Amino acid sequence: MTLQSSLIIEVLNPIKLPLVKRLYKAHYPAGRAKRDELIITANIETNIIALLRMKTVEQSRLLTGMLVIPEYRGHGVGHALLRHCENFVFTDGDYCFAFAHLENYYSQFGFQTIACDNLPNSLKMAFLRYSESGKDLIPMQFIALKPPMHADL
Repeated sequence: MTLQSSLIIEVLNPIKLPLVKRLYKAHYPAGRAKRDELIITANIETNIIALLRMKTVEQSRLLTGMLVIPEYRGHGVGHALLRHCENFVFTDGDYCFAFAHLENYYSQFGFQTIACDNLPNSLKMAFLRYSESGKDLIPMQFIALKPPMHADL
């Protein structure tokens, strides 16, 4: 049985938010999971080993972070999580600000590079703030190539 076949990918029950906060504190202290975000987790048994966070900004959603616990990196966990989201979660109103070196990575899962001017105004303002602070980011929009599959999340 492969690691990917034993993954359970699901929407985080808000009662488990403290577990996510603990993961961030241990593995990426700058990350801040918030109650108003949609958080999708990849679990093995009852342990969260990866997560993806999306924040609603006006009429759009922004992928604000993805974390794979270091010992599970390089095993396809991030790919499995993004593939699940591509098929069941992401819609055409979803965006991400990818670090330049991850542009090709996100493009494998339906995100396409767009001009900053094509971002909704609220996201454009946020993107410009991040860029002006020195972050090398690329604005990307999810473009569904096939109709989404509907699953009970």
